[in-house]
This record gives sequence, C-alpha cells and structure tokens, in this order.
Amino acid sequence: MNLKEYALIVAGGKGTRMKTKLPKQFLALSGLPVLMHTINAFYRYNANTEVILVLPEDDFQLWEELCVKHNFKKNIKLQKGGDSRFQSVKNGLSLIEGEGLVAIHDGVRPLVSEDIIGASYRLAAVHDSAVAAVRLKESIRMTDQDNTKAMDRSRFRLIQTPQTFKTALIKQAYEGKEDASLTDDASVAERAGHVISLFEGSYENIKITTPEDLVVAKALMDDRSKT
Repeated sequence: MNLKEYALIVAGGKGTRMKTKLPKQFLALSGLPVLMHTINAFYRYNANTEVILVLPEDDFQLWEELCVKHNFKKNIKLQKGGDSRFQSVKNGLSLIEGEGLVAIHDGVRPLVSEDIIGASYRLAAVHDSAVAAVRLKESIRMTDQDNTKAMDRSRFRLIQTPQTFKTALIKQAYEGKEDASLTDDASVAERAGHVISLFEGSYENIKITTPEDLVVAKALMDDRSKT
C-alpha cells in the first residue's frame, strides 16, 4: 500500500544563540533563508510531498514577505505554533487526516539529503517509526556532583531529524500530557508504548543554532554545489 507522505517542519526558534533579532530559520544561507533550503530538500525528494510548516503566528507576515522577495511559490500548509515544541508539533499534526507517513523535521536542518528523507519514509512504512541518528565520534563521561565515569560511546547515538512515523501512531502519542523531559518526537512516541527504530543519519545533517553552525552549513552547501 502506498501511503501518503507528509513533512511537518517545525520552525519556532529565536535568534538568542545566534545573537541576532532575526529568528535563525530566516537567516540567509547561500542566497536563501535557512527554512527555504529545508523545505526545498523535501520537494527535491518528492514534489508531491505535502508540507506543513509550523511557525509562531508573529512570524507569518515575515514569512510571507520572504516568499515574495525570493519568489518562493510552494504549496505549503501554514499552521500556528504553540508555546512549546510539543504544542507546535501537535498543532501541525491536527492538519493531517487519514493514514499516511509524517516526517517531523527541524526547520533549521537545511542540509538533510533526499536519501535520508526517502529512507525515513521507507523504514517507517515497515517499522512504524524511523528516526535518524549518528554514532558518537568522541569519548564521553557521565558526571554527578563529585565524580565522573567513562561510558561506552558505542552504546549511544546522537538523535537527529527527520523522525518519521505512521500518522495514526504519532497523533495518538501526542494526545498524552505534555512533559518537558520529552525533548523530541521519538520520546513522545516511546512514552506511549511504541518501539523506536533508528537508522543511519548523516554528520552533515547539522542543526543550525549558533553562528559557527551557519559557517559550516555554507561550506557544506558550497561543496555540494561543486559535485
């Protein structure tokens, strides 16, 4: 059965760590706002992907102005965000009806590849969930107030997005009570009793949160354009 594919892109960040008044998802990267690169990645994967963009309501006008400025004409469903990421994702999910697969993705991960997006949908269709993750490169230690302890880094993964699920599963999971300790969609689904399936992400699939990240993203994007 071919399941309809949705992309729920959450972009509620501010410019705090960027030390700028402009929210990080709207900062320029190789000629376009970061968020437009992210959306374009899903359309490059499949032009028929239904994209739901969740933004703070205060950013709607700015987004519309940027779309005009960059002649960005995509058929996107715009949804108002909530006071937290949990509420924003839940609001976005409310626009989805019927069976399908939804890839929930950070608006500030513009370097996600079509291969990773495609793998997330294929694997979620089989396993109900598919969460991008990468192995740790450096040694890690666990700390408490008085001691530190070396940990086996091979047992840990850094979690990325997309985090892709069958729509009924993740919508049901988000009916639960909000909990600040649940920092991503996989945690919400796991609390609801679902097993989380990981797949290999990419070290290039960075999340832009600091000025240094923007520099790295531009370098990676420039390198891709040469190939």
